[in-house]
Amino acid sequence: MTAFVRQLAAPQPGWTIETDVIVVGSGIAGLTTVLDLREKVDRVLLVTKGVLSSGSTVWAQGGIAAAMDPEDTPDEHLEDTLVAGAGLCSEEAVRVLVTEGPHSVRKLVRRGTQFDLGPDGDLTLTREGGHHRDRIAHAGGDATGAEISRALIEQLDAIRNDPGIEVIEHAMVVDLLTGAPDAEGRPGPVCGATLHIIGEGQRDGVGAALAKAVIIATGGIGQVFRSSTNPASATGDGLAVGLRAGAAVADVEYVQFHPTVLWQGANARGQLPLISEAVRGEGAYLLNGAGERFMVGRHEMAELAPRDVVSRNIVEVMREEESDSVFLDCRHLDAAFLEQRFPSIWASLAEHGIDMAHDLIPVAPAQHFHSGGIMADLHGRSTQRGLYAIGEAACTGVHGANRLASNSLLEGTVFGRRAARDASSLIADGVLRQLEPEERRGDSALVPATMRTRVQAIAHEGAGPMRDGDGLDDAVARLARIRQRFHTDPVSTVVPQTAEWETTNIVATASVLCEAALLREESRGGHQRSDYPQTDPEWAVRLAARLDPDGRLEFMRAPLEIGG
Repeated sequence: MTAFVRQLAAPQPGWTIETDVIVVGSGIAGLTTVLDLREKVDRVLLVTKGVLSSGSTVWAQGGIAAAMDPEDTPDEHLEDTLVAGAGLCSEEAVRVLVTEGPHSVRKLVRRGTQFDLGPDGDLTLTREGGHHRDRIAHAGGDATGAEISRALIEQLDAIRNDPGIEVIEHAMVVDLLTGAPDAEGRPGPVCGATLHIIGEGQRDGVGAALAKAVIIATGGIGQVFRSSTNPASATGDGLAVGLRAGAAVADVEYVQFHPTVLWQGANARGQLPLISEAVRGEGAYLLNGAGERFMVGRHEMAELAPRDVVSRNIVEVMREEESDSVFLDCRHLDAAFLEQRFPSIWASLAEHGIDMAHDLIPVAPAQHFHSGGIMADLHGRSTQRGLYAIGEAACTGVHGANRLASNSLLEGTVFGRRAARDASSLIADGVLRQLEPEERRGDSALVPATMRTRVQAIAHEGAGPMRDGDGLDDAVARLARIRQRFHTDPVSTVVPQTAEWETTNIVATASVLCEAALLREESRGGHQRSDYPQTDPEWAVRLAARLDPDGRLEFMRAPLEIGG
């Protein structure tokens, strides 16, 4: 098996800075963590690949789930989450999520988030797939993520002059810095990161940021696939840099394909418009080509079944009818209500010539969320000392095999606050201290950006909504050949730059995903195999992976409860 590389080919750092904690990513997880850290440590560095508002959070339409209604309880939220997770959740992690969730939502309100309120001044709560209660708080109708992002960035802007906080926009983490290797040659504790800053400023090009802890909050892996609801920045960077630095990753095979993404033709690429699950929560139907509601009778919750169930049934209908999409029907709903409740979706569809109140909306599943990531405990600690992972970049087991709708924003704020508390405590106690980075053993690589579309096609064909052993085996082999071909050598003519680093991360992430999916011989949640259509109780385990000292991927079965 072709080995993975231990670092990306890049220029030597031309400058160095020091801080206590580096937070990578500016979605809800990263911003929450930075704001909480400001109260506890002397120096924090926030790094984001675009501008502060360019993370995945701003695209979240539906809302944030929490048991805020007096008739709702955390235990009911827990049960719905466990059911959606298809037997692979860490119950301990889910309990943390649902019990600390209401307080975290109230903290967002205190930080300026303006959720939609009813006439009585209470939060307006709605329902989405998999929930048995109205527990989704939303803002601006269907602009919840944008409002949360606005409020948190405004809080951060208010303290920009604080000498203890530095924000670097347009910067990519190329690799993590690690200390002295262990006796087996594995990388030592994480002690910083190499950064590439794009554009003009006090610092330019590649530099080194030294830190006592690094917190990865880079979001998902959407650009590994041919089409996704994720922004262009979601290239699997967090998972890839963590893997190269020695951290274990887990549940990588579990990819959530959102059931209702606007169908724009077979050649559509990049970020596609999402039609929020909240639309079905307000009563929209799914229809097949004959105009029939096909989810009725297939699941007790019909259109509001968990996302993996709805996506799987849409794929089955499309195969039966040899069609490219099904249809979302809102025509029986009031036009004024739809425009007020879903202003962003209404406007987006209008731009594509679709009247939400009078036209059928062609939809099909597309990659939306990654339940796997860097394995982390209940405090966000990875298996590598000094490295934390939170939000979509992490795997705490809170989502299991399939994320429950609107739990992602909640996860980001709950576990972001926990990671901030834990890292600052360990720094104060001297457990985490500044270490000297050492040269990491192993090869480097650089895959040219021109290979990206080919890699995305391989991932989509092999590890899309419906998989099988032959397709996955072929994908694994093809990706291994690409990794082998582009190991950096002295005569390489590929210039190190952002597009090449991102593409190399996409190759690494796609490789782990396809290998994990090939090993898991069952169907469960976001992992569906036509050759193993049943859920196998023997596979009620977490599949974890890390690189051995020679850079080869090794898998292990890990317990569902990561602890912490």
